[in-house]
Amino acid sequence: MEHLWSPWRMEYIVSEKKPGCPFCRALRAGDDKAGHILHRGTRCFIILNKYPYNNGHLMVLPYRHVAELHELTPEERLELIDLVELSIRALRQSSRPDGFNVGMNVGTAAGAGVLGHLHMHVVPRWNGDTNYMTVLNQVRTIPELLEQTWHRLKPVIEELASSGPE
Repeated sequence: MEHLWSPWRMEYIVSEKKPGCPFCRALRAGDDKAGHILHRGTRCFIILNKYPYNNGHLMVLPYRHVAELHELTPEERLELIDLVELSIRALRQSSRPDGFNVGMNVGTAAGAGVLGHLHMHVVPRWNGDTNYMTVLNQVRTIPELLEQTWHRLKPVIEELASSGPE
């Protein structure tokens, strides 16, 4: 019998679920490495998804805790999209994916896991990344720990952010 290890899931399963927004908590903590924050912009930030669909799955969020797109200022909307573009460039450089899923789930009916703090998902995809595990067992295997992904992406994002758009 073959075993797949995903030790980060047990932490979630047995942990006490803290009230409030995990994104706001990560921002307030001030430890970007521990909170998996990759970049802080003027109005928005980039954070790794703690329970990723794929390696390098990250999210772009406004600092403000808002639930709907219409609640964002024009400046927040612009920076949100700019950081999505920065994220894609950084993932292309660091991970060489074949494509991306980019989007947001607004409301529980749409699959939002964290309500109230709007966030845009950026999920790198590789040709053939959906294998028999996902198709037959509805299990996703993630080959890299979040800390490794953070260390690989952080310097690339910061270098690209300091050089500006393409």
